[in-house]
Amino acid sequence: MALKPPVTDLNIKVSKDGFYEGFSKGTTVGSKIIIIGLVLWAAVFPEQAGALLLKIRGWSFESFGPWYIYAMAFVVFLCLVLAVFPSIGKVRLGGVDAKPEFSRFSWFSMMFGAGIGIGMLTFSTAEPIYHFASNPDTIIGAVAPESAETLRSVYKWSFFHWGLTAWSCYGIVGLALAFFSYNRNLPLTIRSGLTPFFGRKMEGVAGDLVDISAVIATILGIAVTIGYGITQFASGLSIITGADWMLNSEGAPTNSAMLLGLGVIMAASILSAASGVRKGIKWLSNINMVLSFALLAFFLVFGSPFVAIQSFFVGIADYIVNFPVQAMTYWANSNVEPAATLYKWQSVWWTVFYWAWWIAFAPFVGLFFARISRGRTIREYVLGTMILPSIMCFIWFTVVGGTAIDLELTGKAGGAILSAGQEAQLFATLKVMVGSGLFKLLTFMVAILLMTYLVTSADSGILILNTILSGGDEGQKAKRHIIFWGSAVTIVITVLLLAGGLGAIKSAMLLGALPFSAIMVLMGLALIKALARDAMRLKKGEELVKPEVRKLDDQPA
Repeated sequence: MALKPPVTDLNIKVSKDGFYEGFSKGTTVGSKIIIIGLVLWAAVFPEQAGALLLKIRGWSFESFGPWYIYAMAFVVFLCLVLAVFPSIGKVRLGGVDAKPEFSRFSWFSMMFGAGIGIGMLTFSTAEPIYHFASNPDTIIGAVAPESAETLRSVYKWSFFHWGLTAWSCYGIVGLALAFFSYNRNLPLTIRSGLTPFFGRKMEGVAGDLVDISAVIATILGIAVTIGYGITQFASGLSIITGADWMLNSEGAPTNSAMLLGLGVIMAASILSAASGVRKGIKWLSNINMVLSFALLAFFLVFGSPFVAIQSFFVGIADYIVNFPVQAMTYWANSNVEPAATLYKWQSVWWTVFYWAWWIAFAPFVGLFFARISRGRTIREYVLGTMILPSIMCFIWFTVVGGTAIDLELTGKAGGAILSAGQEAQLFATLKVMVGSGLFKLLTFMVAILLMTYLVTSADSGILILNTILSGGDEGQKAKRHIIFWGSAVTIVITVLLLAGGLGAIKSAMLLGALPFSAIMVLMGLALIKALARDAMRLKKGEELVKPEVRKLDDQPA
């Protein structure tokens, strides 16, 4: 008996004319109502909004911490199995005749820049330095903090947070969307990834709710990333300009400095998004990679290369050996030490927060990955979206973070890096390395790199928002819609910063991450079902769906 044919089209209703021409009104208006409601609430009642968001954050971590831990472990396992399984790994996204649109360098550059690039500049120094002082191994007394013996545990945990797990949630969302869009001819939007379970129900209100969830998660995920980036960008600007008003009495960037940085970044992002994927985003991504390699080369020559090389290889070995236990371990809340501190470390400060952050970013990054990955095999896709970016992160953390730790261990830094704020630790490391003469020039270079990474993340996000809201239409949208969503992201970040600083932005992000985490897991299961059904069809001698030939239209409307 022949298998039931898969869904190969979704009739997503879009407006034929007017302001919303080409857009799904239900998804677009619903998303706008939620975002405008959040903005008004945070603007009119900033203190109450900030306090309530912090309460929601604590409740989310305590109630759903295990869910985040085990859901992410499942996604890593699934991605690796899909790549390794012979008959699945060779499946080509877009059919056997599909050709990649971008070179491997541009493809990887765009993925890395959109997915995590900005985090490298903030956390490649900040996270190793933090774990150097406190991590689960120091909390339980296995190693002494701030000692040479701590180095291995530093990278065991840093690699865990920035390795396969982070990239797997991007990878599974992008892979599901690419398969259902390019192999099943469905629209390139989140709801398409659930059709194996819900079929044509995804054409109506249920599908609108799925896409709205993705839009909200995307906006709040971008807000966290931009929020972290502009604090470091503002810190760099204060060094370059010497303007006292940019820093408060504690040496952290003022709200005024961060809002100035936000205005510059988002204005450039809107202009870049208006130029499309092939122009603005592609060229910015290539610039990012060139500047990144230049900064890495500087650290390798003038930093601590032997510490970096040793930490890289030992860290990868420790990561591989310890990953299964780390991925499946959850420390529950407790009033007894060290369990109480372990819970805070994992759920409040690091792991669970990170998993929520990656999930909130997944609809945007995943859809972007799908959009630029037509013509790649599943095995090549997983290698490009999980393995290579993880290795790139490991290099950054060992070269840059390893130098910072070595400068503290040898006494050259004298506590200057450890005592600096998270946003200033990279600059503090550079200052110890080169002194005041070359320091401003290097700070300027980092500020430019920060700006290009921030713009790449933001403009990619704006384009993806419009793709979701238009029912998966990959073509360039009218500039008024690009301006609106670019402005919306800017306003969301502004009001949340004023309501409660970066903490309020991080708390709001959880409102989008939690519902999308369930959608992400369902997308992974739906992909398994679809691939298994295709394997059964081939075994029975039945023909698979013939992919349509598509070409990305980047011409402005």
